[in-house]
Amino acid sequence: MLVFVEVVLPCPKICHCAEKNGMTAVHCSSHNLEEIPTDLPGDTVSLFLDSNRIAKIPNNAFKDLSHLQELDLSKNSIEIIDIGAFNGVAEGLRLLDLSNNHIQSAPKEAFSKLKAKIRLSNNPWHCECALQEALRELKLDPETVNEISCQTSVQEEYAGKPLIQVLDSGINFCNFHHKTTDMAMFVTMFGWFTMVISYVVYYVRHNQEDARRHLEYLKSLPSTQLTKDFDTVNTVL
Repeated sequence: MLVFVEVVLPCPKICHCAEKNGMTAVHCSSHNLEEIPTDLPGDTVSLFLDSNRIAKIPNNAFKDLSHLQELDLSKNSIEIIDIGAFNGVAEGLRLLDLSNNHIQSAPKEAFSKLKAKIRLSNNPWHCECALQEALRELKLDPETVNEISCQTSVQEEYAGKPLIQVLDSGINFCNFHHKTTDMAMFVTMFGWFTMVISYVVYYVRHNQEDARRHLEYLKSLPSTQLTKDFDTVNTVL
């Protein structure tokens, strides 16, 4: 019979660990960290990585933290969130703070299994269909939801406005996306159609010109040869 024993790593030297309800709370705030530590205790229930210089949340960054309930990544320099960034913690996570970072967009797959309350305020979001779809299934923190603003937008008139206010007004970025895609397809098809027509016209005119030259040449031939070749030209035309 196999018995699986959870290995609990010691507290990272750069962090401070404290007991919390029989588990571990890890505090790594304000330590100029550029990456998420990989030697975190397996019984970590709360992880504070705020006020550092972390720029990316890579795949499986927290996969060994199956007990994690609270994750604070606020006030960093996060720009990139990989699709599998939160693998392993989706079910148990209760609070995820990504506020005050440099996030413009994020794959909806990264948040697809999260049930946590999420803070996304004060990021330079680019408002488009992908962001709208990503936020649709999330449980946003009601206290900070109005601070999620469009720094840029696929429709320029909404830049600088709160995203929730824009969506509540009935704006659907996905409809705009589909219209833009349809127009691009129409322009592409029209371009190909124009090229085909141009080629056909060129081909016809070129053959007509060749036939005309050949006919003029035949007229200059002796009558016997002219009759034979003239019949050939008529067959071609």
